[in-house]
Amino acid sequence: MSKTTTTGKTTTADESTTADETSTTGEATPVAADDQDLGAAGSQLSTAPVDSLASGPGLGLVGWARWFWRQLTSMRVALLLLLLLALGAIPGSLIPQSGTDQTKVADFRQAHQTLAPIYDRLGLFHVYSSVWFSAVYILLFVSLIGCIVPRTWQFVGQLRGRPPGAPKRLTRLPAYTTWRTEAEPEQVREAALTLLKKRRFRAHLAGDAVAAEKGYLREVGNLAFHIALIVLLVAFAWGQLYKSEGNKLVVEGDGFSNTLTQYDDFKSGTLFSPDDLTPFSFSLDKFTGTYETSGPNKGTPRTYQAALTYSVGAYGKDKKDVVKVNHPLEIGDSKVYLTAHGYAPVVTVRDGRGKVVYSDAVPLLPLDSNVTSSGVVKVYDGYRNAKGVGEQLAFQASFLPSYVKGMETASSFPALLNPVLNLAPYHGDLGVNSGIPQSVYQLDKTHMKEFKDAKGAQVRENLKPGETLTLPDGAGSITYEGTKQWANFQVTQQPGSGWALGGALAAIFGLAASLFIQRRRVWVRAVKDADGVTVVEMAGLGRSESAKVPEELGDLAGTLYDQAPGAPEPAPTDSPEPEVVPAEGSEK
Repeated sequence: MSKTTTTGKTTTADESTTADETSTTGEATPVAADDQDLGAAGSQLSTAPVDSLASGPGLGLVGWARWFWRQLTSMRVALLLLLLLALGAIPGSLIPQSGTDQTKVADFRQAHQTLAPIYDRLGLFHVYSSVWFSAVYILLFVSLIGCIVPRTWQFVGQLRGRPPGAPKRLTRLPAYTTWRTEAEPEQVREAALTLLKKRRFRAHLAGDAVAAEKGYLREVGNLAFHIALIVLLVAFAWGQLYKSEGNKLVVEGDGFSNTLTQYDDFKSGTLFSPDDLTPFSFSLDKFTGTYETSGPNKGTPRTYQAALTYSVGAYGKDKKDVVKVNHPLEIGDSKVYLTAHGYAPVVTVRDGRGKVVYSDAVPLLPLDSNVTSSGVVKVYDGYRNAKGVGEQLAFQASFLPSYVKGMETASSFPALLNPVLNLAPYHGDLGVNSGIPQSVYQLDKTHMKEFKDAKGAQVRENLKPGETLTLPDGAGSITYEGTKQWANFQVTQQPGSGWALGGALAAIFGLAASLFIQRRRVWVRAVKDADGVTVVEMAGLGRSESAKVPEELGDLAGTLYDQAPGAPEPAPTDSPEPEVVPAEGSEK
């Protein structure tokens, strides 16, 4: 006789392991012994804590404290706190933050004088250090800790124990099969134990049956996911408190030392100290940029890299390296990224007597993808006009790396194919002594006068490398000597980034394990029937309803059936008519 087909019932594991049943009329019925036995077989298929306070807290402070703790460490509260944390991060992305850009915050206050005080009270200008965001953050941290510790302890206990014995009635399990065989029960049980261990089940003999369990990695993945979230929270907090980020524009041939005074702009975390900066320095030897010369991607960068010479510490040896986009230079805990590029025309300014009062490369800011650039050449000290009176000079500068006649306002290509420097000179007071900060790339013309030619028009001229603009009335000259390139570097130092990456990867793998691995149990019972033939029963139970349990049980049953093949059914026998026994009190 062949074995019966493996069945998959609609009863879930939670329904199978319920402690009591309810009749259709809604009244509680007594729990049957086999239901209790089945509940024991399906117990501890997960590490979820039992809600012993589902009906509400008991009277007294201790009861309320236990109820509050149980609610805080529940999964639904943890998910709610995680949602609140995500929602709280939205204003931190949309509203200017004081720790990121004070200038934008000041502009926002000036433009929204009614809304800004409300934002101040709510802490929306410093979301990540506000009281309410920190409270949600800490509560989520405590919730995860309170959830993980008991689950871990319970799971360790499950690993040290053994799968529970088989229920008395295996037919009530979601997946079940049976057949009769002439093999001895001991042989069947031994074969089943060997088979289950070979399929990586934890199996052992329990009375007249073999009990086995598999899928512990599901709980490992679940715990790993929660632990990874804690690691991410800690790494995020650590990084925000001790991070630092600064930008520095460096012209070819110039250098940089990693100190606060060297940065063009700098921001850091609350607990950051200047002593935390990694001691290093570097110089920009050469910037190389090549571009597509034709086709729809004309002007798109192909090569974009900066050759550096750097040293670590005060007496470190010089080393060479090349920094590319998304390939930073890593020195200790710091990373040096290449973020921008432009041109710095080299100019020499002389006064009316021919004395050099300024000679340097002047970085100009790009305005478009073809690196059309603008800026200001400022001469603060040392200049005297034709009358010998001390003044300050300024030249409004526009630079076109690839000038084409007829396109006087924009470059046609980002490379230095035909560089032209357009200059408009001014003289007077730049206002640097007023105490008001000003940008080196902008010109305040309040106290400045234009140089004018013989026709009364403003002096403005295009210069090619080597050409000179002579100022009117013997006021001096400016010579365009050539062009250097500059690169902007962002130096970041964010501790905990490695831990955050590890936590993110662990969370992904843990979540995958908890979603795709099914924890299930299998029992194999082999006993002698009344006619001396061995009856084999196999049943499976999973934590949740899944087609994998019946399929796996069918595969195991097929393999075991080959080792203990079915026996023929006994021939039916004629049985005498049952004697009718009258009920008590009736007439015979």
